[in-house]
Amino acid sequence: MKAPILIVKKLPATGMAIFPFILLKNLKLKQDQSIINHEKIHLRQQLELLIFPFYILYLINYFINLIRYREHHKAYLNIVFEKEAYHYELNMEYLKKGNWYGWIKLI
Repeated sequence: MKAPILIVKKLPATGMAIFPFILLKNLKLKQDQSIINHEKIHLRQQLELLIFPFYILYLINYFINLIRYREHHKAYLNIVFEKEAYHYELNMEYLKKGNWYGWIKLI
């Protein structure tokens, strides 16, 4: 999956996927294959859910986790979409082998 990469210096995170773009905080991050793969996994998730529903489910999951864990970072790490992306970010073959809807297994 080829995705256009944009550098956004004031990005509140290291990287972010907003279909069809990967946003990175600085140019040096373009060389970090794990971050790129992590964001590509998010782009796949967005396609799986026809883009807009992904953002709704992502936010709902985050707010439920925030109530559950009462801490932003823990709530973020337990978003089902983040679990899949972090779990497979070092596996550069993950997206090539299919694995559509892999996040469902992590609910």
